[in-house]
Amino acid sequence: YRRLHAKETRLSAFNQTEVKAMLGSYTKVLFVRDPFHRLITTFLQGMGISSSFSSFVQEVLDSGMHNGSVAWKPLVSLCRPCLIQYDYVVMFGFLREELGHLLRQAGLPAGSLPPELTDSQVQWTYRWLSEQMFSELSAQQKKQLSHFYRWDLAAFPFSSSFLSD
Repeated sequence: YRRLHAKETRLSAFNQTEVKAMLGSYTKVLFVRDPFHRLITTFLQGMGISSSFSSFVQEVLDSGMHNGSVAWKPLVSLCRPCLIQYDYVVMFGFLREELGHLLRQAGLPAGSLPPELTDSQVQWTYRWLSEQMFSELSAQQKKQLSHFYRWDLAAFPFSSSFLSD
């Protein structure tokens, strides 16, 4: 697209005709991850100033949707899946299978994936971490988090998420 190489131009900077033409010329891939796992990762990477996970979650809830970090904002507010028709939605936890399919669709050999790309151990680790960290939260925080991420939970199949209970 003619303005493709503009440095860090946001999609909102284009008019509707340009956006439609631009999006129509790309294969659109959206990578999604359980919002609770995103919170855990953000906390473990030290992106919050809190000493406990519960305090960090309270910071997230207090910041709200509009003032929050991209690291924990709901995906629906960042990626607009209701407005942009993505060609592929790749779920964390199924990366090996889904990326293999995506590579084949793009005409590339699926065998070009690195052999160490395994999700099963990562999924087990996140399940254990989720149990530990979810138990630190108050009933009110759990309810507020479920409400905060309600659109992500409705838009994507995070059936095993602690927040969807």
